[in-house]
Amino acid sequence: MKLAFTTLGCPDWSLETMISRAVKYGYKGIDFRGYLGQMEIYRLPEFSTKLEETRGRFREATLEIPCFSSSVRLFTESTEQRGEYLAELEQYADLCEYFQTPFIRVFGGSIGERDREEAAAIATRNTAEYLKVIEGRPVTLLLETHDDWTSCRAVWELLSRVNSPQLEVLWDVHHPYRTIGEEPEQTWNVLGNRIRYTHWKDSYNKKEHKRGYQLCLLGEGDIPLYRMYRLLKDQGYVGYFTLEWEKVWCPEIEEPEIAFKQYAHFMKQLEQQVSSGPTMKF
Repeated sequence: MKLAFTTLGCPDWSLETMISRAVKYGYKGIDFRGYLGQMEIYRLPEFSTKLEETRGRFREATLEIPCFSSSVRLFTESTEQRGEYLAELEQYADLCEYFQTPFIRVFGGSIGERDREEAAAIATRNTAEYLKVIEGRPVTLLLETHDDWTSCRAVWELLSRVNSPQLEVLWDVHHPYRTIGEEPEQTWNVLGNRIRYTHWKDSYNKKEHKRGYQLCLLGEGDIPLYRMYRLLKDQGYVGYFTLEWEKVWCPEIEEPEIAFKQYAHFMKQLEQQVSSGPTMKF
């Protein structure tokens, strides 16, 4: 099992701390979504002028950077914003080649009052431009099941329109189930052959919370994590299981020292349970 965590969960950790804790807790990768308050990590010395030093640290620790999580939205009607996203993708594509990272995470984005059909057409045109940035490079954009593109049907519609092997899916196993009630089997049946990467989190309903739910340590909520893991393993998924601990957005949740260690332990237990149980049939 390949475990990773995103840097959203450890906003105050230095690179040295991230690497040492990843090794200590049994992770194989670190997914970068910001570093020490800067979301655009390519602006920092560690990912610009000190690239060789950073790569050396990862190699020495035998860790990977499986994904760079960008802020790019496929749907935007702003020419200026689209230009910014193109520039951001160029930076991340360069980093991917340097660190042999296969994926860049992108969002579908909020469509507001736009008709779904119109929004899909706009997102398709934008994505065609974005894909030109990575054309000929060993890099794939991953559309996350998130925001107005959480539904497997909405994601599939966009994938079908774009029709490119360089646009695949990041299944955030939490969002479809929690926010729109989509069962994991439904998600897999529609998107399974396009899922290359996964994000993991747990929660329980909490009406008074601004999101309507409260994030919690894995196993303490009611997301069907066992079913999701079993489904992925039974269907031959070999990608990363990445903890997206949203400490940056939700400072009230546990500190990374607790959450990262607990996640690694929980997932190893989950693996043992699934290995000893019967195979699911679909």
